[in-house]
Amino acid sequence: MARKRKGEPIHGWIVLDKPEGISSTQALSKVRRLLNAEKAGHGGTLDPLATGILPIALGEATKTVSYAMDGAKTYRFSVRWGERTSTDDREGEVIDRSTLRPTVAAINAALPAFLGEIDQVPPQYCAIKIDGERAYDIAREGDVVDLASRRVRIDRFVLVEIIDDDHALFEVDCGKGTYVRSLARDLAEALGTVGHVALLRRLRVGPFTLDNAISLDELAGLEQGAAVERLLLPIETALDDIPALALTEAEAHRLRHGQTVALLTRQDRERLEALRGAVGGDGVVIALFGGKPVALARVEGAEVRPVRVLNL
Repeated sequence: MARKRKGEPIHGWIVLDKPEGISSTQALSKVRRLLNAEKAGHGGTLDPLATGILPIALGEATKTVSYAMDGAKTYRFSVRWGERTSTDDREGEVIDRSTLRPTVAAINAALPAFLGEIDQVPPQYCAIKIDGERAYDIAREGDVVDLASRRVRIDRFVLVEIIDDDHALFEVDCGKGTYVRSLARDLAEALGTVGHVALLRRLRVGPFTLDNAISLDELAGLEQGAAVERLLLPIETALDDIPALALTEAEAHRLRHGQTVALLTRQDRERLEALRGAVGGDGVVIALFGGKPVALARVEGAEVRPVRVLNL
């Protein structure tokens, strides 16, 4: 007997504006249930404290989640000066205090040192695994976690406003793996004080922005069919930085069946030549037929090999 399907085969992306107080996994489960989706995943974890953009991949879009997670991100966050916490955000225990409050001039003078490729030590409470155990589990047991610094990229880091004597609002554009909590901690230290993240909101993940986001309450208020039709973004949305390769029907058929496609004719070489400057070091392209994605594929010389076939 065929196994009964749990949910509908919905393929694409929903951009959720995650509320404060729930985990990314909980938010994902709510979206999946509201849409009755068969399969779902999310493109980049947000702490329960944080709000904002959480891209939700449905169906075959889950095969492109890693590309969404690699995308540049924008955060808006406030720093609470004068208190350092165990978690580097307001949910932790205060472990150090300072009476010093930085001036606007001092803050603006310190920010350029954080631009570009920088070394950053993750917060003690993070999901990095140490000998198979999550860092936050080790920290909760009262042990100090020895976390190595990692290289991260900061493209923009600006002071938005001074909220009051104890709080300042910032905005940052950063690459994969950046911890905003560490950024707040290290900026405070550079300014001769201590601090932690009081509020955190993610404004962008790659091509996903607040312009096409929806809250859980709004999603719950829509009829299921209308929600999907109105809000679903195509699978290839997460692949906007990956070059596209148009296929013939026969080539698409081969890729869909996991077979390599050889591009040997003069016209084929012209297609490949047009891609040369755009294809990254990994050689990955999005293969299309009739404007619809067929597979993530890798170009190797004159051959196109399927990496992830999209069953649409």
